[in-house]
Amino acid sequence: MTGVTWLHMETTTPPPDYSLTMDQCWALLDAEVVGRVALIVDSHPEIFPVNFVLERRAIIFRTSGGTKLWGAITGKPVAFEIDGYDAHEETAWSVMARGEAELIENQADRDAADALLLEPWQPGAKPYYVRVAPKALTGRRFKVNRPDVWTTRLSDQRRATFE
Repeated sequence: MTGVTWLHMETTTPPPDYSLTMDQCWALLDAEVVGRVALIVDSHPEIFPVNFVLERRAIIFRTSGGTKLWGAITGKPVAFEIDGYDAHEETAWSVMARGEAELIENQADRDAADALLLEPWQPGAKPYYVRVAPKALTGRRFKVNRPDVWTTRLSDQRRATFE
């Protein structure tokens, strides 16, 4: 690029630890209603948005029969992710749960999920309940860089914080 000088800065200061504690991760999961479940389907990854509830430190969502259901119950590892942006604090965060999914077949367990108001957002029958019990839960939070308002998309959430 003409007229642009790229700087490489060396520093001996260790980067800040942006990791969230397990309790912070669970609190963020508890505050959200939509996440993304990542599954292996036909030997390749697929990601689906789902609304969900937490029940006894497990993530539960409903689905119809099809790709999402079959990908979830194959016994292969799954991941579940949520993220967000806090305009007041000017921070972004994400939480990643990794584990296995299982079909909930016990009616009492389904009733417990329904009592937590697990209702499908999309029209149509969603008779299958899937539980993701995380074997690993990680998260991070970091301060968002101030955007250059002249080159940042108008739809970028960060603009409103600084305008």
